[in-house]
Amino acid sequence: MSNVMDTLRERGYIKQAVYEDDLYELLGKESVTFYAGFDPTADSLHVGHFLLVMAMAHMQRAGHKAIVLIGGGTAAIGDPSGRSDMRQMMTRETIDHNVACFKKQLSRFIDFDEDKAIIVNNADWLLNINYIEFLRDIGVHFSVNKMLSAECFKTRMEKGLSFLEFNYMLMQSYDFLCLNQKYGCMLQIGGDDQWSNMLGGADLIRRKERKDAFALTFTLLTNSEGKKMGKTQSGAVWLDPNKTSPYEFYQYWRNVNDADVEKCLKLLTFLPLDEITELCAYKDERINAAKRRLAYEVTAIVHGNEEADKAQAAAEAVFGSGSIDQMPTKNISMAELDNIRITDLLFVAGITKSKGEGRRLIEGGGISVNDRKITSVDDVLSHDDITEGYLILHKGKKTHLRIIAE
Repeated sequence: MSNVMDTLRERGYIKQAVYEDDLYELLGKESVTFYAGFDPTADSLHVGHFLLVMAMAHMQRAGHKAIVLIGGGTAAIGDPSGRSDMRQMMTRETIDHNVACFKKQLSRFIDFDEDKAIIVNNADWLLNINYIEFLRDIGVHFSVNKMLSAECFKTRMEKGLSFLEFNYMLMQSYDFLCLNQKYGCMLQIGGDDQWSNMLGGADLIRRKERKDAFALTFTLLTNSEGKKMGKTQSGAVWLDPNKTSPYEFYQYWRNVNDADVEKCLKLLTFLPLDEITELCAYKDERINAAKRRLAYEVTAIVHGNEEADKAQAAAEAVFGSGSIDQMPTKNISMAELDNIRITDLLFVAGITKSKGEGRRLIEGGGISVNDRKITSVDDVLSHDDITEGYLILHKGKKTHLRIIAE
């Protein structure tokens, strides 16, 4: 079989690996059971998770077996990795709901047929741990001095690191051990901010089971300035279409910086590398063709070809020669539209989260109704703005909504 590490390295995924040469040899000669963990701290995955999901898909396509671990147990406390504060506690009901949402979403990207992949929940073994036995059997293998030197704890030391958070590394390591014992899992993959925790798991298996175990981390999804991608003015870019519409999702990728297009095509699509190189050969306005391809491909993977077609058509309706009927639409009664303040309309239509945000956008020159620039926060909608039964709200250059008057 072809070696998936070559694929991952060529596409820019790989950041660090432990026992890298041995892992490369293993992945090249046999099917390896690997796992990736997702803490259900929300009811949807976001684009930061999507890079890891794509890496899992590459692994599975190369013949390796995936275990998706949902952290129903670890979500009950907090993971300090990559964070400067402690996560808010969640109820058991919220965690269970989020776990169910994750399972449904991940089935779009990972093939669970014929035992090619399985989903497990670490609540199954973490919630019933005997604490004394856990300390004796697992805690004995961890050095506090070594743990304190881990990068994930350094950022929390100045503000204070709770004992609750300090246990996270032991629990994640124990996850790997349980999966190794039950399913023969030999490899954990994840974002590079999890490196210390992943090393703990591989080391625990080697110490306790006297077996080979490996950790492989991937680059985080950042732009050319080193900032995490997947954030907009209105919040995170979610994979759930009810939280981030397919059109908004498409537009996010259509508007990435020129410098980030090639990297995103490599990490977030399955396009061949030579095709990506050809698409990104130009550094002038012709890079827009690569951006459109990126937006379409990622939207198609996440939401399906039909939704990607609709999103592309809607974008062309605004920026190209497409049909206005493809634009995102909201129906509002004529009675509600009658002499409504634009700040109120923006809020009612869901374009802004508050009327204050609408005022700031208007003051900054970022709002238009049809072709009319809104210059005053006291401006109201007039009957002249509603032609052929609708009007179009524009927020900046990226957000456009057709309001149909009922």
